Amino acid sequence: MIDHLVTGFGAALSPENVLWCFVGVLLGTVIGILPGLGSATGVAILIPVTLTFSPLTALIMLAGIYHGAQFGATITAILIATPGEASSVVSTLDGYRMARAGRAGPALAISALGAFVSAMVSLVALMAVAPFFANLALDFGPPEMLAVMILGLCTIVVFSGRNLLLGMALGLTGVLIGCVGVDGGSGTPRYTFGQIDLFGGIPFVEVMIGLFAIGELLNQLHIGMAEPIRARFRDLLLTKEDLKRAAAPTARGTVLGFLLGCLPGAGTTLASFMAYGAEKRFSRNRKELGTGAIEGVVAPDAATNSASNANFVPTLVLGVPGGATTAVLLGAFLVYGIQPGPLLFENQPELVWGLLVSFFIGNLLLLILNLPLAPVFAQLLRVRYAFLYPLIIVTSLIGAYSVKNSMFSIWIVLFFGLVGYAMKRLNFPVAPLVLGLVIGPLFEKALVQTSALSGEDSALILRSPAAVTILALAVVLVAGPPVTRRLRRARTATEAAEAPAPKTPEKTP
Repeated sequence: MIDHLVTGFGAALSPENVLWCFVGVLLGTVIGILPGLGSATGVAILIPVTLTFSPLTALIMLAGIYHGAQFGATITAILIATPGEASSVVSTLDGYRMARAGRAGPALAISALGAFVSAMVSLVALMAVAPFFANLALDFGPPEMLAVMILGLCTIVVFSGRNLLLGMALGLTGVLIGCVGVDGGSGTPRYTFGQIDLFGGIPFVEVMIGLFAIGELLNQLHIGMAEPIRARFRDLLLTKEDLKRAAAPTARGTVLGFLLGCLPGAGTTLASFMAYGAEKRFSRNRKELGTGAIEGVVAPDAATNSASNANFVPTLVLGVPGGATTAVLLGAFLVYGIQPGPLLFENQPELVWGLLVSFFIGNLLLLILNLPLAPVFAQLLRVRYAFLYPLIIVTSLIGAYSVKNSMFSIWIVLFFGLVGYAMKRLNFPVAPLVLGLVIGPLFEKALVQTSALSGEDSALILRSPAAVTILALAVVLVAGPPVTRRLRRARTATEAAEAPAPKTPEKTP
């Protein structure tokens, strides 16, 4: 492995490659900030620009865009509750509340630090155990993926708050919205009402922009424009307590993100939701989550970055994309005449290890670029909302329109903006709806494939040890908290019954 790293550093550290890596992460950050674009769109748009580059230089720049967009999307998610990527949706839950409390700087800084640490750790793991995880991912067929999606749906319990039935109803609504479009099994249009625009389904990016950006904006206008945040500069810096609280969530998010990122097609969005759900279960400060807790920012961002690196395990070793952006990058490989697969590490070691080493360089450049700028980005909240809100509306609508160059996208944004506003006024949790919308199509795909494989064997999923283990985790996730609460109440009642009654003082005659 040392020889491979030396080869990789020798290839990646050329002035030309470092320059284009910097250009990539800078462009990626800007792309991530713009709602509606996202890393997949950004990479796809800029592939023609790289056709005159050498294959390694081109891939280094495109990978830089991929990583830069992850952090850029978090900036707007934290500052104005407008996630630029689907994986940044969870960051709005606590990040935006931190920003409204005058702690936008620490939220952005801890996001950058957590993403950097998780990237470094996951890259070491990627280089060390890629073949092992590739074999593991190869063993994950439709039954195992179906079990993973069931586990993902069960995390709705975590996001439901005290009203579990409401959370489940919203999650089911998200799944039903995800069913709009052409049925993957039969090719029959569903719930399209004859509208050609709906044949491709309800576009997730436009729904996200509407629910979060427009919905939050309408809610702020309803309650009255707040005064701009006037935080002191020292309030925009991280404290020792922030770093201490962020350590464990970063570690949990990194591990969880890497494991999920190694699975073909799982992507980064599911990893961010699952990491937040893990904090809801295991964090010492889990009661603060949803109110502006730093754990709610760093855990999903660490999971996102870790998963984005782990996505390259199936992409490079199996030639199967790990997510939407790596699917575009896989197309770029083919454009440059490179065939991903098990023989890639042997046939073109300089390209593979140079690309992997560039991930280290890119994430380091991102940290150097964005960490000092966190307080500067936070100053955006000092702008009066009479000027900021029109800017948010314009960028949101332009971003939505740019996805398909269609007015239909604008109508989707406006409709779900009203839905998001209504949910905020009724105090309904948005996360279960978004989670159902994310997992619904993936769940359906895995279910159709499993049904096709099983034939008349309805217990196929139970014949897989991995699937049974994952399903057991799902049962524990759902049944664990109620059982724990009942045991705690029973123990408290028993202790109260066994405690000696207090002695009453005797009356003196």
